[in-house]
Parts: sequence; C-alpha cells; structure tokens
Amino acid sequence: MRAVLLATAMGLALPAAAGEAPPADTHVDSNPEIVVTAPYPRETFFVLSGVSILAGTPLARETRPTLGETLARLPGVSSTYFGPNAARPVLRGLQGERVRVLTDGIGSFDVSNTSVDHAVALSPFAADRIEVIRGPEVLLYGSSAIGGVVNSLDRRIPRGVPEAGFHVDALGGFASAAKEATLAGSLDVAVAPRFVVHVDGSFLDVRDLAVGGFVYSRAVREEAAAAGLDPEEFNLRSRLPNSQAKTWDVAGGATWFFASDSSVGVSVTRLESRYGVPNRLALGHDHHHDHHHEHEHHHAHEDISLDMRQTRVDLRLDAALGQGFLERVRLRGGFADYVHDEIEDMGEIGTTFASKAGEMRLELVQREAGGWKGASGVQFLSRRLDARGEEAYIPENRTRQFGLFTLQEFDLGALRAEVSGRYERSEVRSEAVGFDRGFNAFSASVGASVPVGPRLRAGVAFTHAERAPAAEELLADGPHFATQAFEVGDPTLARERSNGVEATLRGRGEGWRADLAVYHSRFGNFIFLSPTGDEEDGLPVFAFGEDRARFTGFELDGELRLARFGSTELRGTFLADWVRATLSGGGPVPQIPPLRVLAGLEADHGLFTGRIEVEHATAQERVAAFERPTDAWTMLNLSVGWKPWGRESRSLLLVQANNLTNADARRHASAIKDFAPLAGRDVRLSARVSF
Repeated sequence: MRAVLLATAMGLALPAAAGEAPPADTHVDSNPEIVVTAPYPRETFFVLSGVSILAGTPLARETRPTLGETLARLPGVSSTYFGPNAARPVLRGLQGERVRVLTDGIGSFDVSNTSVDHAVALSPFAADRIEVIRGPEVLLYGSSAIGGVVNSLDRRIPRGVPEAGFHVDALGGFASAAKEATLAGSLDVAVAPRFVVHVDGSFLDVRDLAVGGFVYSRAVREEAAAAGLDPEEFNLRSRLPNSQAKTWDVAGGATWFFASDSSVGVSVTRLESRYGVPNRLALGHDHHHDHHHEHEHHHAHEDISLDMRQTRVDLRLDAALGQGFLERVRLRGGFADYVHDEIEDMGEIGTTFASKAGEMRLELVQREAGGWKGASGVQFLSRRLDARGEEAYIPENRTRQFGLFTLQEFDLGALRAEVSGRYERSEVRSEAVGFDRGFNAFSASVGASVPVGPRLRAGVAFTHAERAPAAEELLADGPHFATQAFEVGDPTLARERSNGVEATLRGRGEGWRADLAVYHSRFGNFIFLSPTGDEEDGLPVFAFGEDRARFTGFELDGELRLARFGSTELRGTFLADWVRATLSGGGPVPQIPPLRVLAGLEADHGLFTGRIEVEHATAQERVAAFERPTDAWTMLNLSVGWKPWGRESRSLLLVQANNLTNADARRHASAIKDFAPLAGRDVRLSARVSF
C-alpha cells in the first residue's frame, strides 16, 4: 500500500495541461470490437484469444444476481452454479483457482475461489461492461488466470466529466421464478470543472427459486428409493428450498482530472449479503444412523446460510507521460476486508472465513513507433486467510505474489505478431502448521495473425503457462459439507505447467461477424481433487493430487443480418462450444461441461428490439468415477426491449420470458447439479433510466 500511495503522489506531481478540457463521461465504451482489459485498448479482430464482451442491451438482458449465471450464455463459459446466489464462471472447463475474477483490472478480494458455495463479492448490477478473455492474453493477470479472466468494469471511480454536470442511472426489476426484486441507482456530479464525485447502491431480495420439475435429479431419486428413504423427503418439486437471499451494496468515489487525458481517483465500497445454501439429500453412507454418521447426517438436512460482508478501497491513476518512449502510466490498487459466517439452523455460527487482501498493479505503456507497441508492468498481491470453526478445513495462511509482465505487438504489414511473458514469485506460509514454501513460475506466449482474403484473419498462438498451487490445494485438511467431502491437500505439490496452442479465425463484413477459436493444451501436472475410498467425519475423503491432462475444445460465435425492412434489421446469431478433458490414465477430468449450442433470431428497430433464442446442452455421460451423468436439456427464451428516448439512449424497458417450456436443466460443472436445478419458467421485468 505504501507503493500505491507513492505512485499516486508521483501522478499528482505530473504537470497538468491546464488549458485542455477533461474527458467527457461516455460510460465505459460499449463497442464490442474494442477490448479494454489490457494496458491499452485493442481491436478484437487482432486479438489471439477467445474474447467475449457484454455491454449495453445484451448486458441488461443477461444480468442475473450472480456473475457466473450472468456470463453463462457466452461462448466457452459455464457456471459453478451453487444455487441462485453463488455461481462463479467456468471457462473452457476450468474453474476455481484457474479463473481470475477482476474488478477494473484487479482482484475481487473474496474467497469464492476457495469453495463453490462462496459467492463472488461483486454486484453485476454495478457493471457497465464485462469482458471475458480465454487464451494467451490472460498471462498478464497472474498465474491464477491460467484458465481465463473475467473483468467487470464500473464507474465507481469516474472516468469522465458528465456533459450536463451530472448523470443519473436508475434500475428496477422483478423476476417471477424467485420473486426477485432489484433496485439500483447511481449519481455522478461534477462539483468542480475537473472534479467528479460518484455514489451508487443496489438492493436485491430473492425468495426460494421455482424450478422446472423435481428438485433432485432422477438418479438421486432412484438411489434414495433404493435406500429406503421416505418418498416425501426426496420427491420435492417446484421450489428449491433454502435458496433465498438479501444483498445490498453502497459505494462512493471521486476523480480529479488533472489534464485532458490524465486522472486520479478513489472509491470505497461496502457489500453485505445473506443467502441460503441449497440442501443436499443424504444418500448411501449418509443415511446410516450410527454415531459415526450423526454429524454429517445433521448437516445434510439443516438450512445453512452465509452472512457475507466486505469493505474495499480502490485507487486508479491514469496519466500521460509526454512525448517520450513511454506514453502512459497506469496504476490500480485496492485493499479489502472480507468476512463471512456460515450460520446453522439454530442461528449458531459454525464456521467463519476472514480474509484481508490487497493488490497493486503498475503498467507502463509504450508509444507506438514503426508498428511496434507494447506495455510492461509489475504486480503485487497479498492475502491473509483465516478460517475458524467446525468446517475450518484450511489453517490460517498467508499468500504473497510478485509478478513482472510484458506484452509486445508488431505490425509488420500483412503479418501482425505478438510476444508476452510473465515471471511470478509466490509464497505460501502458515505458522499454524509450520508450512513455508515458495514457487517461481514462468509463462510466455508467442503468436501471429495474417489476413485470409479481404474479410478474414487467421491467427495462431503458442503458450507455456505455469501456476503455483494455491494455499487451499496445499493445506486443506478437514470436512467440507458444502461439497460433501473431507478435503485433504498435498503440501508437496509442484507447479502446474501447461503447453498449449490456439488457432483463431475471425471474419468481419457488412452485416456479419464470425469468430472461431480451436485450442489444445497439455498439462504436465494438473492439480485436481479425487476420491481416496476412505471416509472421515462421515464424509468421503477427497485428496488433491496431480496428473498429466489434455484439454481440447472449440468456440464458435457468429452473427448474420438476414433481412432489412426499412429501419428494422433481422439478425440471426449462433453460438457453440465444446471441451474434452482427459487425465493421463484415460479417465475424464471431472465437472467438464458438455457440448452446448445456442441459436437466436433478433429484430432491431432501434427503438424496439425483440429476440427469441433456443439453448441446448447435450447430455454429459463422460464422467469421473464419483460423478453422475447429466441429462440433456433445452431452453426457449424470449425478450422484448423498448428505448423510449431514442436508440442512442441507455434508458431501456425490458420484458423477458426465460425457460418457457419449464425444462429441468442442470449444469454439469455444478458440484450440486443433482440437488439444485436451474430456474424454471421465469418472467423478468426491468426498467433502466439514464439521463
């Protein structure tokens, strides 16, 4: 934090161009062809990675209370879906420690990577734009981004001066499946020509979720019947018990613009959420009634809720550096105090997770010269995690990471090439168990793209990535009732290493767009949980180990104008993704999403938009020994939008009807897919006013 303050002081000391006006506030750019998750904006057409961007009307249509479900209909993305209140993104079959969730370029500072029942401390309702990047570009953001990066951008630190001196956004919504009520609003005010303040807040109230049929899957119901359980216990229908939630957040920030293209700002955010964790049905060894299983049986049926609180402080500096070799300096810093209590039926706190984390990221952007442009930087992260109580399956520990990174691009005419690299030093310490290890990780990528005809561009990138094992993978040793496992870490784990190749083909033309990414990665020592066959505390023991693994997959995303009737365009969209992941012994990696396709038909009149889409997930029968298969499912969704103050306005009235056929749909990447289906038929109404 001293480094953050020093860099800020240096930024404030930079000379201001007093005669130049500060930038106007245009929100975060909604252009889906520009990627801003990088030290400098980059055109999607030339990026050698899978890229998806949600902004504007598509973001309004997809926003859900959790980040995972907000993004789940993007190519290559699924969700850990631990009920409607805790869901983290799954990218290309990878989740947890391999996916970094960022707020404007730095971490979300929560413990959602520790367990799938822990929610991400980030409100999707505050986002102006969310970018998802999969592939070589993620090396810039740390070894824990080996699977991909999700970056949510908001305006809590203002990016420009409102044209009218102030700007207001207000949002209200209701969804029938969970009787979900949402209120959110923000205000930006220019209190001086170069000084803007911001306040925002949101409130979310969610009841138990309506589902499309039985709560428990067919396989679970059959096992429960064979075990002699009472049918009233396992034939639950219609609503997912204990899936309610109340969440609120409030934030304030300010920015001083000391030149036309330079600024420094801060923000403070408070978020609180109390949400239920869907119950699991006790099966097999779970339903025995001897003393050894009493403790687990109790946890399998009681209503457990999580009470989460986080206070975070953020800082951003973005300053021009004159006419020399370096064009800009960018700094992002943040610190958060996070805690959540896991509360049992009678109100007792069973377990508490507390985390204090900070991160600083400094980037130096080079001025373009002769087709050469790049950026380099340094990143520092520190986290102290403490778990106390009966489910404290990990001892108190501290993680520190220090990284150096660079990205260099070369425009050689028809050929465009890029090289990136990262060195990272990670240290994990736990005085409680006398553990102290350090890891050096080296990652690099090289790639190039060339035109293929006038409207297509083909690229290929080769990547070597390394990831230090996380504290949870090294030190876990205790019962974890959310995942129904007694988890055991391995303090001798080595770095996770992978070598991969990714080929991209992008096309742009009048009225059409297409993006294809095909990838293959080989992991030298893929870290994963697997059953040992033992039991502890009435739970099956799962131990972290490492093995060689192969991941192969593709993502296809496209849009085509089908017809034009006056000022109305009719467009078709198509999305497909698939990944196959295999361990060295030939068995599948667990929790890998199946083949999924999504086709849509959209009419856009400017003031009015309408969309109908069909999403189909195939059955996943390629499962690990301890997994159950997941049935195929199909959803039909409709939406109609109206912009009452013109097509360029951000104001929008939106009516949606999702899962019209009330399908029983389950995400295979979810640890509780057999106990918590997705929402059934859901009518959503929302209104956003912006002026």
